[in-house]
Amino acid sequence: MYPLYRPNEQIETPYLFFTGKGGVGKTSLACATAVALADQGEKVLLVSTDPASNLQDVFGIEVQREAVEIYGVKNLYVSNIDPEEAARVYREQTVGPYRDKLPASVVQQMEEQLSGACTVEIAAFNEFSHLLADEGIFAQYDRVLFDTAPTGHTLRLLSLPAAWTGYLEESTHGASCLGPLSGLGDKKEMYQKAVNALSDAEKTTLILVARPEESTFKEANRASKELGSIGIENQLVVINGLLHHHDPEDEISTAFYEGQQYALRQLPEGLKQFKLLYMPYVSYSLTGIDSLRQIVSNQPFEHESVKDDEMEIQALPGLKEVVNDFSVRNTRVIFTMGKGGVGKTSTAAAIAVGLTEKGHKVHLTTTDPAAHLDDMFRHNAIHDNLTISSIDPAVEVANYKQQVITAAGDITEEELAYLQEDLESPCTEEIAVFRAFADVIDKSEQEMVVVDTAPTGHTLLLLDSSEAYHKEMSRSTGEVPESVRKLLPRLRNPDETSVVIVTLPEATPVFEADRLQDDLKRAEIRPKWWVINKSLYAVQTTDQLLKQRAASEKQWIRQVSEELAANSALVPWRKEQKIGYEQWKELV
Repeated sequence: MYPLYRPNEQIETPYLFFTGKGGVGKTSLACATAVALADQGEKVLLVSTDPASNLQDVFGIEVQREAVEIYGVKNLYVSNIDPEEAARVYREQTVGPYRDKLPASVVQQMEEQLSGACTVEIAAFNEFSHLLADEGIFAQYDRVLFDTAPTGHTLRLLSLPAAWTGYLEESTHGASCLGPLSGLGDKKEMYQKAVNALSDAEKTTLILVARPEESTFKEANRASKELGSIGIENQLVVINGLLHHHDPEDEISTAFYEGQQYALRQLPEGLKQFKLLYMPYVSYSLTGIDSLRQIVSNQPFEHESVKDDEMEIQALPGLKEVVNDFSVRNTRVIFTMGKGGVGKTSTAAAIAVGLTEKGHKVHLTTTDPAAHLDDMFRHNAIHDNLTISSIDPAVEVANYKQQVITAAGDITEEELAYLQEDLESPCTEEIAVFRAFADVIDKSEQEMVVVDTAPTGHTLLLLDSSEAYHKEMSRSTGEVPESVRKLLPRLRNPDETSVVIVTLPEATPVFEADRLQDDLKRAEIRPKWWVINKSLYAVQTTDQLLKQRAASEKQWIRQVSEELAANSALVPWRKEQKIGYEQWKELV
């Protein structure tokens, strides 16, 4: 077993950055760390730029951009920067000067181009930079903690000299997905100070947060390499939610424990070079000062027994009802969407098998390189009416990048370096993959198509305009593939297409799923079903720790079923394993 995470004993730098996949517990860990450091007499500022950070719920007060002191924790100040609002201001600073000079349609395209994840990222980095570059912060606070770190893509892009030249404004090849950075030349010095502070091991510690699950380990390892490549090498790993004991008489408890231990054995070699610490899996919710103090105390494991009558909520349908609905309506295209680790792939596989058993001809495809659909069906024959495929994002992105670079023509080495780095953007993968599965769906009009991992609303809005599509995607030909032209109207047709949002009965996955739904609604797509996956509440366990955790799921199950979802289904927790057609059939 790894050592317990004890921030006041294990961390010495004034700046702490928490990063990791959605739902791993970055916010809880950051809050507990802030309380622990403040309790030992240090003046602490905790800054969150995560829209789903739920700092308000954790501390029980309204948190705004201006730092407020937390009642009950002397010397702890908290600031919640809304990255969407920061992005709105950033967009206006970028687009505003052109409002009276360009046609309204062009201005609208510019605004949409700057509506994606990359713009939010750079806007948030503006906020990071003010704090990191301000020497006065050292005089005012002993520690500054950031819930959600900037990505390596943003930091590398800002370090390239081409980003600060007139190239982006003068070139006919278009602008970065981050916008015309050359217009931010006055901030170059501030950004450089911020990057220098991040890479200074005496100033900054990067805390990689992961759950004891393979997918979150892979994400932490990717972030570690990406940020390490630009000099942020002072890193440590915190494995959050590790079950420190189990009830051998309880089947669920044993399976839960063994699943985590298997994941730990798959820990990437890259993470093993850093100090590895753990936070225990506990029964109580990490909200309120007392809980935050307890989780980093010497007695974090205590929990109360749970009475069975405290765990009753209204019954929800399961995946069987979801499949029946799609079968009766003869839905032609079904997307499963959600953040990594929530179970999109298994949900897509179960729906595809269920529809096949209903007599439909079904094609199941994925754009997730870690999905391993072939492994899920390897040991069993696949039904004659079910076919599967996999879209490799790496291949599609490589092909797309080559098209863009070729179309750019004769450019300087510096301009080429900038263009290549710009193409590392998340937007590039979104667009390249979207084109690929548009082709798959176009070729499968005689089948029901179930797609694991779908585009974001931002991508769909870009595709709504051939001009925006041209500007964002190819910066060259301006030709929109016929399969894409046909696909967007299909996605917006509820008689033909349905979206299934997959989430977990926990705070962050629910908040992020809600944001995803809002994003889709902007693109005029309304999800038909929400699937609440991996629910301990939906299984029978005698383990007191797991029963208490199951009880904590109720508020999130209720929020989804009563407030957020048009229709919702509840899927019980089960041990993760690679299974075949017959086993998937049992689930539906």
